[in-house]
Amino acid sequence: MTSIDDLYNILHLNQVEDLSFQGVSKTVGSPNVFGGQVLAQALNAAYRTITNNRVLHSMHSYFLEAGDLTLPITYDVGVMRDGGSFSVRRVTASQNGKLIFILSASFHKNETGYNHQIDMKTDVAQPEDLLSWDDMLEQFGDTLPQKTKTFLEIPRPVSFKPTQVANPFDKKDLPPYMDVWFKVKGDASNYNLETKQQILTYISDYNILAVALHRHASKAHWGNTQTASLDHSMWYYRDFDFNDWMLFSMDTPSTSNARGFARGNIYTRDGVLVASVAQEGLMRPIQ
Repeated sequence: MTSIDDLYNILHLNQVEDLSFQGVSKTVGSPNVFGGQVLAQALNAAYRTITNNRVLHSMHSYFLEAGDLTLPITYDVGVMRDGGSFSVRRVTASQNGKLIFILSASFHKNETGYNHQIDMKTDVAQPEDLLSWDDMLEQFGDTLPQKTKTFLEIPRPVSFKPTQVANPFDKKDLPPYMDVWFKVKGDASNYNLETKQQILTYISDYNILAVALHRHASKAHWGNTQTASLDHSMWYYRDFDFNDWMLFSMDTPSTSNARGFARGNIYTRDGVLVASVAQEGLMRPIQ
């Protein structure tokens, strides 16, 4: 995938029954299905059963089994409730009859009320002054660890620009936070809020678990730590423009019991808070 249109084609599922949908997978460099893809496809299935123009405001999910890249994924939607203001859907994802993922999503009618948000950082470096993953591959590809180089070589529909890049050969712990600018590749002008929320959810599973390794970077890295997303929650606040850079500002309050917890806020370039994300992941040292 090299553009937002390619990503949309992967996330838009085939309908096989009234409440059943099916999708295929594309690798992001992992041997298993990317969690962000399953999240976004499940939301596509849920949204396809919403007929009252309500908008997604929150979702909560659990990853139960690793997904097989070679098999289609079936998404079955349960209509839990259509109330006066909110609609709730439950989505299960399976492959060959095995349950791999569950999600609950809530949709809300348009209402007016109070409005506030936490401000975006003011001292963050701007994307024009930073290197993207593609730039890093081009400039430093021959000096990068092979696993990192292979990961960066995968074509992606999104460009990422971290505000700070740690030297993988420096064995020192890092601060418990991370800021990454991102921008979709291609023109997103014609996408509605429903589709943008699905694409944003796909992107939200990039980078977030990495910040939970920061406080342990002197000894922990992707090569000696078994990692996997365990759950993922997200809250959606406001509409946004995908044609400019957006900032994913993350931190990690805790790691314990071979699990790491990370959370983040997603802002537009001019500081509008669009969504919040929380994820806990497996962080098991390989003995």
